[in-house]
Amino acid sequence: MEHNIPELVAQLTLEEKAGLCSGADFWHTKAVERLGIPTLMVSDGPHGLRTQDPERDDPNHSRKAVCFPAGCSVAASFDPDLARREGAAIGREARAFGVGVVLGPAINIKRSPLCGRNFEYYSEDPVLAGELAAGYINGVQSQGVGTSIKHFAANSQEYRRMSASSDMTERTLREIYLPAFETAVKKSQPWTVMCSYNRVNDVFASESRMLLTDILRTEWNFKGFVMSDWGAVADRVKGVAAGLDLEMPGSGGVNDAKIVAAVKAGTLSEAALNKAVIRILNIVFRAADEAAAPAPELDLKGDHTIAAELAKECAVLLQNRGVLPLKKGSKVVYIGGFAKTPRYQGGGSSHINTIRVDSALEMAESHGRRVSYVEGFPADLDQREEEEFLRAVSAAAEADAAVIFAGLPESFESEGFDRSHMRLPESQNNLIARVAAVQKNTVVVLHTGSPVECPWANDVNAVLCMYLGGEGVGAAADALLWGDANPSGRLPETWPLRLEDTPCYLDFPGDGRHVEYREGVYVGYRWYDARKMPVLWPFGHGLSYTGFVYRNAQLTADEFAEGDSVRVRVSVKNVGMMPGKEVVQLYVADCTGTTGRPPKELRKFVKVKLEPGEEKQVEFTLTAQDLSYYDETLGSWYAAPGEYKILLGHSSRDIHATLSVRFSTPRRRPFVIDENTTIGELSKDDRTAAIIQQVLAQAGNALTGGNAGGSEIASSEAVAQMLDSMPLRGIVNFGGPAAAGMITPLLEILRAAIQ
Repeated sequence: MEHNIPELVAQLTLEEKAGLCSGADFWHTKAVERLGIPTLMVSDGPHGLRTQDPERDDPNHSRKAVCFPAGCSVAASFDPDLARREGAAIGREARAFGVGVVLGPAINIKRSPLCGRNFEYYSEDPVLAGELAAGYINGVQSQGVGTSIKHFAANSQEYRRMSASSDMTERTLREIYLPAFETAVKKSQPWTVMCSYNRVNDVFASESRMLLTDILRTEWNFKGFVMSDWGAVADRVKGVAAGLDLEMPGSGGVNDAKIVAAVKAGTLSEAALNKAVIRILNIVFRAADEAAAPAPELDLKGDHTIAAELAKECAVLLQNRGVLPLKKGSKVVYIGGFAKTPRYQGGGSSHINTIRVDSALEMAESHGRRVSYVEGFPADLDQREEEEFLRAVSAAAEADAAVIFAGLPESFESEGFDRSHMRLPESQNNLIARVAAVQKNTVVVLHTGSPVECPWANDVNAVLCMYLGGEGVGAAADALLWGDANPSGRLPETWPLRLEDTPCYLDFPGDGRHVEYREGVYVGYRWYDARKMPVLWPFGHGLSYTGFVYRNAQLTADEFAEGDSVRVRVSVKNVGMMPGKEVVQLYVADCTGTTGRPPKELRKFVKVKLEPGEEKQVEFTLTAQDLSYYDETLGSWYAAPGEYKILLGHSSRDIHATLSVRFSTPRRRPFVIDENTTIGELSKDDRTAAIIQQVLAQAGNALTGGNAGGSEIASSEAVAQMLDSMPLRGIVNFGGPAAAGMITPLLEILRAAIQ
């Protein structure tokens, strides 16, 4: 339906315009009945709908809906198509409930394992997070329902989240904390973006023109409207000017009046307010038009089946020394409260009122498996009862295998607070160690939204991480444990050995007002690889019940230039006896000598399904952007000319093939030459290298302490390093009066060479 929105805006009063820029209540925008402007309903829902029951006044009382795998689980699938399938299912439920915009996905970077909301977020890597977000958004919006990607930007902790400032360099912001949002916007055009609570470099995200207008709209061409997180507005007038269109849930008219007063006083242009209203109305009418079509029939039972199928794809087999899959007919004891009452979702705004929850114990019993059960420890408490422990240990000793269902109780991780440590409840660690001591075939199944320390890892046979797999997690765990499905998940984050190893250990979560991101771009595997630090399990890791071989890795060219591209091909073969899926990961390593670049960075990935004996070729296309970093001196992305390694593998630390490609570019980084420019810098630039070498030859004896004749001292590494770091003014110090007159003409010659 055609809507003349500029004409509608012209008919609105100033007060009505201001009113449209805030919510009518917790979940609805305002309507203007006299002009036929409808309301828009939004709902929490990164992994399912938390939609208010229309018959209840309580905004936290939600309708029954399906809880799908949480963001931490979806990320482990390494499969944008799976994210799209989940999004489409949520979109269908949203249409049936009358929801116009789903508040999700949540795509902030996992800077620290302690962030209380990590279960909702995708990854420590922006490429993975961005591709999954794009898939999810495309799925939801294919059903005529919008999304609101959140929380924009640099919101990677819960502590003082409404006021703390995330302080970082522009390069860190551009390379780590913005790219996932950029990918989502450019590939999927979400209807809305939700700004975060926090400040970024001392400016509230809700008031940041740089974020909300310059980057989001001008650079990325975002077309929808920006809404606040609930209660994220600091100065409403500054927010409108910066590009914050909608305040949720509203302030009871207080901030509307401030907008009106600012326009009348001339401190806020009415044109800026009009832009906000137009952007909001574009989406309001789009949602209304989509809602006019017949809604799909609500099928919660069918969606439950989908949730269980997706959970199978998201689980990560972290360790397996032969016990998995469990042998049919073997005598197995299930231990731990999570076997009967699994933790399947996170706490806070994304908490779903589910229709049913499968447990692994229930599923095992329904399939007639020889499984007994001992609680051992409860699912919701860190509680130890010695009598119950002895029952568990005794049952484990008498069984063919023991499966311990462990994890973090909801009280350990939730929206609103960060964890203070990475440990499981002590009762769980203790019982796992005692069971492993009497049963060599001990399996640990983890239900957790983020990494935990596993002091017993070397003592157990297998570890299967279900993350928070949604309401079908029990059915998925049953299928994976007994070999009815093959694990294919990969870790979307590094699991460190201990909290003290993490990149931001000394800075997280800050002093309450500021948190310094001093690790810069060295987040996650970038940090651990750069420091050659051992980890428990690396980024991208995940095992299978079958095996894969990489063959015939090749580039279509050994060299390419800026503006061109090169294709990378590799064949992957399933050499086992079971169908399986391999995630081929492509990393790029800068070998040009550019300082400050991580050893490798994920740039591409693809999930490939292979039958036993089947072989497929996968292909990636690389451009200059895939080689680039953000150069603050240029104010843009830059790839230095020279050699790059292309690494293909199973994880960040399991590389199966390495290729080399050379890159050439006519662009140069700004090179400011003055008296403090070092001889080493000049020697490394092909435009000035010959000039400075000639100067060194002329200076000869003076610069090498009178040993230019090739003595051991002159040729030593010490002298080479001294010359490399010596500024041009050092020539005067060593060369005396004769050299003093060289500096000015030399600077002119060098500067002319780089023009």
